[in-house]
Amino acid sequence: MTRNEAVRFLVRTPYKFGHLVGFTKLTEMHNGWMVKMLSGEGDMTLQGHRESFKTTCLSIVLTIYIILHPNIRTLFIRKTDDDVKEIINQVRKILQNPRTVYLVSVIYGVNLRLTTDNALEINTNLTTDTRGTSQLVGAGIGGSLTGKHFERIFTDDIVNLKDRRSRAERERTKLAYQELVNLINRDGGRIINTGTPWHPEDAFTLMPPAEKWDCYHTGLMTPEQIDEKRQKMAPSLFAANYELLHIAAEDALFKTPPVFTKDQEMLRDGIAHIDAAYGGEDFTAFTCGARKGDKLYMYGRIWRRHVDTVLDVCIADAKRLMCGPMYCEKNADKGYLAQELSRKGMTPAAYTEQENKYVKISTFLRKWWNNIEWLEGTDPEYINQILNFTEDAEHDDAPDSASCVCRILDRRSGGEYKSAFSRGEREMYAIRR
Repeated sequence: MTRNEAVRFLVRTPYKFGHLVGFTKLTEMHNGWMVKMLSGEGDMTLQGHRESFKTTCLSIVLTIYIILHPNIRTLFIRKTDDDVKEIINQVRKILQNPRTVYLVSVIYGVNLRLTTDNALEINTNLTTDTRGTSQLVGAGIGGSLTGKHFERIFTDDIVNLKDRRSRAERERTKLAYQELVNLINRDGGRIINTGTPWHPEDAFTLMPPAEKWDCYHTGLMTPEQIDEKRQKMAPSLFAANYELLHIAAEDALFKTPPVFTKDQEMLRDGIAHIDAAYGGEDFTAFTCGARKGDKLYMYGRIWRRHVDTVLDVCIADAKRLMCGPMYCEKNADKGYLAQELSRKGMTPAAYTEQENKYVKISTFLRKWWNNIEWLEGTDPEYINQILNFTEDAEHDDAPDSASCVCRILDRRSGGEYKSAFSRGEREMYAIRR
């Protein structure tokens, strides 16, 4: 292979390079994606369904940039630093592959060597640039990049499930994306975006119109595989992940996004509730809530674990937020959980549940949903269970616990009720916080 042949091989058939280094499922469709990233002009956006190998294509493109454009500086952005590290490590492995080393020796006549090699940066002996910035720099949204400039910026999955459930997260992502304009060298610089849409108002609204590849057009999934995914996911999640569409499930009860607050004082003197799991596939769900007039302030957590393993955490959170007593059913455990709470110094309020779960959720949680502010720190999976709740939902522990809190607070006239904590305890916990 001559030098020119090696260069053409990388530029024109990057998917074959992917095959050489172990990614044998890449197709000519992926080749088209990568050629546009390598040789196209202007900013671009590519949306592909889950498991369409978008990120694999990115790792190959980032590697080729390092080889063929050694003096170009590239920034790779994902949601968090940990997300970035996975791809930087994949690029490192491709660069160290013997076949990559061979191609570099054909093109440059040198042995490829990494001169900077850490979790978030890669630099090689191919560069002659003296600016001090590595050839490839990775960062999570919000990472400090002051004073640095890049010719290429790649964003990958900076929009995710958090953006679906939280307006604050969507705005944070949008702001971070807008700040990339200050980092790109506009003299031929490009911003290339890949990912999956999650919300009609997410950061993709700031990007160029997307080239979309859904599960029906990539040829990567059989009809049987598509049906299997559809059966396992809520309709809205399947639509976002595989059809690249935004829909609200027809039978979903909660179609508006939750509202969040940072003010934990709003939960002070509220109540707590545990929906306990004792094994199997169920979740233990924990909810705190307080009523202030016509608004509820709530906080939720969830674990796929036996209640005994998380009870101390629930009690600590209830004390931190000054929420008590701790409500719990006694139908299934004959009062066991109430006894454990009492033994651990928490005031229990055991009750016998007589109301149909779906009726309870569709009555009380649905009634209050648009008047609830959730404390930041509420588990994303807790919120996700609520958003995906239908009468046939596989898991309903979070909406069940939340609806119990709503039911109790709904029956309070104005939210002024006796705290389970004494004045001395409230002052003590306030000092600890």
